[in-house]
Amino acid sequence: MARIYPLFSSSKGNASFVGSPHGGVLIDAGVSCKRLMQALGDCGIPESAIRGIFITHDHSDHIKGLRMVTKRLKVPVYAQAQTLEKLIAGEHLAPGCPAQVMEGAVTAGDAELTAFDIPHDTVQSCGYRIRTGDGRTCAVCTDLGHVTPTVHQALLGCDLVLLEANYDPRMLANGPYPGYLKQRIASERGHLSNPDSGALAAALVAAGTTRLILGHLSQENNTPALAEQTVEQALGQFRRNGDYLLEVAPVETTGRMVVF
Repeated sequence: MARIYPLFSSSKGNASFVGSPHGGVLIDAGVSCKRLMQALGDCGIPESAIRGIFITHDHSDHIKGLRMVTKRLKVPVYAQAQTLEKLIAGEHLAPGCPAQVMEGAVTAGDAELTAFDIPHDTVQSCGYRIRTGDGRTCAVCTDLGHVTPTVHQALLGCDLVLLEANYDPRMLANGPYPGYLKQRIASERGHLSNPDSGALAAALVAAGTTRLILGHLSQENNTPALAEQTVEQALGQFRRNGDYLLEVAPVETTGRMVVF
């Protein structure tokens, strides 16, 4: 039974586990090793279940705990070539940690993962599409300024998508951030707004996706209720809890998972 555990999700730290207590993969490690291990424990996931760590990009809210996690777990780390170069140069991997460039499909445990490019203000950024051992498919897609044809194609046909809904445009415009930061967030290499997330969600549900988790919400420029309301409105032609399930990833896990 395929499961995703959104362990941490916000602009201050991100990590998700896809799999079961018997084995799976970790997507990002954006909090301290101590907090990450505690979150896994709260979800009933033993450390031995992690068969690989897959990094989306090198921003601190996605790699903060990576060095200590790799020191503790001694499992392979996977990333795109330029991202991996930065991780190694910045000493974000423990000495001796196996590191592998994402090229084509990669198998970790009984899951098969492929990376797809996403537009973000890093040297290289990606999302991951994951096919589980029982033939289900999910994707983790956050930190993107806009939806490219590549992103759209990569997400089509997924049973579940963890999708960014980072900010509400009005809250961002009227909020306390300096102008340059507002422009960066709203740029085509920044983050995805609630309305844009809703438009993509509608296209995905129309193509067969049945489970959506909104993630990477800004704690300054968004609220869970507002993100959920905006995306649900965009999905107005479909029946919630009939055609699709929708929820917002917690800032820190409460031990829940989503089966897909």
